[in-house]
Amino acid sequence: MLRLSSLKPISLGHALNKILKDIINRFHVLQGRRVSYVPGWDCHGLPIESKALEELKAGHEQVPPAKIREMARKVASRAIDIQREEFKQFGIMADWSDQGTYRTFDHDYEIRQLRVFQELVRKGLIYRHYRPVYWSPSSKSALAEAELNYEDNHRSFTVYVKFPVVKSGLSDGLRSALQAIQASEDEPVYFAIWTTTPWTLPANMALSVNPELEYVLVRRQEHPEEGLLVMGKERVAALSKLMGSMDVLTTLQGRDLLDTKYTHMFNPTGSALTPHVVPWNMVKEDSGTGIVHMAPAHGAEDYTALKALGYLKDVPIVCPVDADGRYTSEVVTLSSSGSATTVGESLVDKEVMGDGSKSMVKILETSDLLLAQETIKHRYPYDWKTKKPIIVRATSQWFASLENIKDAALSSLDDVAFHPEVSRSRLTSFVRERSEWCISRQRTWGIPIPALYDVETDEAILTPESLDHIISVLNEKGVQHWFEGPVTDFIPPSLLGSSRTFTKGKDTIDVWFDSGVSWSLLRDILPKDGVEREFLADVCLEGSDQHRGWFQSLLLTAVGTAESGKSKSPYKHLITHGFALDDKGKKMSKSIGNVISPLTIINGGKDKRKEPAYGADALRLWAASVEYGRDVSIGPKILAQSSDALKKIRNTVRFVLANVRDGSAIDSSSSSNLVEKDAMSLADRYVMDQLLQVETTCKDAYASYNFAKVVATLNSFVANTLSSLYFDITKDCLYADAADSPRRRAVLQVLNETLRTLIPIVAPILPHLAEEVHHTLTCRDNVVPALSVFALGWKSVDPSWCDETVVARMQHLLLARSRVNELLEDARRQKHIGGSLEASLQIVLPDAELVRGQHPIAEALVAEANSLATLFIVSDVQILKHGSSSLQASQPMCEGIITDGKAEICIRVMPPADAKCPRCWQRNRPKDQELCDRCVTVVKS
Repeated sequence: MLRLSSLKPISLGHALNKILKDIINRFHVLQGRRVSYVPGWDCHGLPIESKALEELKAGHEQVPPAKIREMARKVASRAIDIQREEFKQFGIMADWSDQGTYRTFDHDYEIRQLRVFQELVRKGLIYRHYRPVYWSPSSKSALAEAELNYEDNHRSFTVYVKFPVVKSGLSDGLRSALQAIQASEDEPVYFAIWTTTPWTLPANMALSVNPELEYVLVRRQEHPEEGLLVMGKERVAALSKLMGSMDVLTTLQGRDLLDTKYTHMFNPTGSALTPHVVPWNMVKEDSGTGIVHMAPAHGAEDYTALKALGYLKDVPIVCPVDADGRYTSEVVTLSSSGSATTVGESLVDKEVMGDGSKSMVKILETSDLLLAQETIKHRYPYDWKTKKPIIVRATSQWFASLENIKDAALSSLDDVAFHPEVSRSRLTSFVRERSEWCISRQRTWGIPIPALYDVETDEAILTPESLDHIISVLNEKGVQHWFEGPVTDFIPPSLLGSSRTFTKGKDTIDVWFDSGVSWSLLRDILPKDGVEREFLADVCLEGSDQHRGWFQSLLLTAVGTAESGKSKSPYKHLITHGFALDDKGKKMSKSIGNVISPLTIINGGKDKRKEPAYGADALRLWAASVEYGRDVSIGPKILAQSSDALKKIRNTVRFVLANVRDGSAIDSSSSSNLVEKDAMSLADRYVMDQLLQVETTCKDAYASYNFAKVVATLNSFVANTLSSLYFDITKDCLYADAADSPRRRAVLQVLNETLRTLIPIVAPILPHLAEEVHHTLTCRDNVVPALSVFALGWKSVDPSWCDETVVARMQHLLLARSRVNELLEDARRQKHIGGSLEASLQIVLPDAELVRGQHPIAEALVAEANSLATLFIVSDVQILKHGSSSLQASQPMCEGIITDGKAEICIRVMPPADAKCPRCWQRNRPKDQELCDRCVTVVKS
């Protein structure tokens, strides 16, 4: 699913994601499997709605919801058309027509989603509750945890504040402690509290202490007149640095403070709640004052703790903050009286995250309640769309309960294969830590939560029966009718006769729920062949941020709607990729100027010298070559390396293609022209063995989603086995032997097999190159081409080519070849030769008889004596024994030793005995002939 979370051009993260998916799909098509891949767009949410309002040049309050939705649909459709064309440039194999894709605003998708929602309601998992949620003032909507980003350098005002103790409400423990130090009855006592959110102080409803910790009564030496302070014993040393030296008067346990009543300027006289101290084991002694200010409207932990104590049973939660993140007039009502009322008035309509916090600090200071203040940098949640800080605020929202399905969801993940495996713990920890999911959003562009509300009582009507009626109406008239039609259309028959008046709900469903039910689409489009699939989706692949987003919503909605005892993950393989960073490992940002567009990589920039057009295959090769399980880097140098690697593969294919097309050479694969394996050279058989290893390794790597291994294996084979070895040693045969010579036919047979094996291997990653080769092979001589290289399937190499003896012998010869190349380079540096054909070799073996197995290099040299000149690319090779008369005939240009077991083999680089053949350039032409013997025979024929 492609999320329209941004109307900006697609990024390298998009490219990486879509290319990885396409590689998987193409590989399985080559394996002859039917692949169901339906690209879709997640179309609802804030970015589209904001863009719609921008184009309407109006705010929410000025435009009817139906008009906003109409414009939002146009904006989303326009963005889809742009993205569709951009993704095509990546070479993504899909039916990109409207019929071959889906959108979450499609009628069928919306009705299917509402049916999933109805099933969750039927199971009792959906409920409405007034409680604190993440709230984005910039979006004016509730947010889920998955919609937050955390900013590490957020600045907050930190304040240490005095809360006056009510002397008539002392706990027995605190009263005893005061008596023990002979404190005056008139001397004030305060609880010292600490908070990083001073704007939440008007909503304070309790203070909490840890019953097991020690607390002290202290008097500040510089301010003895202010009275006594209560704080954690372990915090005195740290707090003295901020508040000045203190005298510790006595120590008492946290449990001694419980039920002590206190007041503050926003707790009016005669309030239904007289705040007091409550127990909470979460209070720690390593930060703050050891006493926690609890505002349940603005803290989920505060709310949970106080609710568990029954503290909120009979009193409403105090929340004087509105949807814009500003203080409401309730803050005046909360103010006690007199000057405090004026204090409340000074806060009304101020942003709590801005001027409201600053004003609160000034109020505390002028009221002589501020002990100390700091400005700190710390980690703070931000709205991931607007990039602005959020608050926690109590509102009435719809939730999905996860407590009853969490264990089943976690259990179902046991059957899922994670790639990389380390990502398993991340997803399971996210699921384990969630108890509920806030699914309502205060937006217009989305799927409505089809609840009816009693105008008089605000009771919500949301039942399986009411949803049956409402969904049937929406199925007939479209979801837009919820926003345009009269409420009477949606009242279920069971309520039509009542005297109650209803109104339609305005909340929409969280967009993560939209995308999370996409598994239900697979259920409907997969072939109905009577076979029940264990998993609806074989593969789910997204960025690592989706552990807290789509991966969860897919899992939770699928498990939540499953029949009892049949819970199953909707995906079999869960693949996670990292983010695309620049070549210095930094996040790409416009402000830094390090953003690279994938379309610029493909098509080039304005200045083609600075931003060359690499083409789609180069971008795809980069995506396949990186270890995508973690963050990946890209930059000019990395792109140049990817382009160079692509050129090497392309040039290799061109070399093979040029030769196998020469003189009907492709027909050499027919049975009448085949060269038997035993008649082939060692090098031919070695390359076929290596080709088999490449094919099996790449097939296994594709199947396990290890694309970097595919690329590394291909690069090694192309660079080392083919270009540096086989092509080098067979050029003489290909260009100088008779066209139908057995040796040449054997080489062409190997090249033909190599080409037809490599093309399917590279095709998932480099489809444009693969199709180009396929077209070239099938279109010659006016032959009608096959549909596609992907219609031909995977080309497997005959396992009989596996030959350990061939590999072992070749490896020994390659050791000798490496030493020979060093000696030839020495001769070249000494100006004895230009090219290697200007030399011949004498290989001098030990005098003793070779003992089988003890001298593997010597054995290989003797066994392959007739092909050594080809392998070493010299004009002639002689194998001699020590003492041979030939050793005395001339002096070597240079010589060296190869250690072979306990013996030594001497390599002597000699000048060739014969003249240069002008046709093949080898120094084996008799001086009285125009050409060498081979070339004479070939030319005559």
